[in-house]
Amino acid sequence: MAKPAFKRLGVDERREQLLAAGEELFLTTDYSKLSMAQIARKAGISKPLLYHYFPSKQAYFQATFQSYADELRERIEPDPALPPQQALGESIGSYLEWIEEHGAAYSKLIETAGAVPEIRALVDQVRSETAARILDGLGVSTPQARTVVNGWLGFMDSVCLDWVEHRDLDRGQIQSILLGTLMAALASAGSASR
Repeated sequence: MAKPAFKRLGVDERREQLLAAGEELFLTTDYSKLSMAQIARKAGISKPLLYHYFPSKQAYFQATFQSYADELRERIEPDPALPPQQALGESIGSYLEWIEEHGAAYSKLIETAGAVPEIRALVDQVRSETAARILDGLGVSTPQARTVVNGWLGFMDSVCLDWVEHRDLDRGQIQSILLGTLMAALASAGSASR
């Protein structure tokens, strides 16, 4: 008796398969050049089945990168038992470790954020949550501190993109640069933690 040509997957298993295929597709192909038909072909499923799981290319892209955002949030959660600056330093270290593991995804996410409103919203949400964590962790709440932290997060993205591209500094050096610039900027704004 011949074996079936395909394996029927459960809903969760199929969704995970599609998200894994999405990671590969969106990292190797420009977002604007992909169609749902191409995605379905690459994933080995029908276009209607793809639409059953994701109503649009943007929804598929967003779901693919949402898993990265969720993992990142979990990994950078500061340890409340540590002194604030040390907890921040360890969170930055965890962030950089994640980028080492997912450099291409990080670069693609930041690059695509400017072109896809839903991804911009995802990046903005992560930044907003991160800024709140930093401000709460350091115990500062002035407008100057908020401005510095939000500006620093943009600086951090630029530093990390440069690091992913060149890889000529180690993680410890990048961590030191990032923590040092944040603390110096907060101090210059009169908002350093005590």
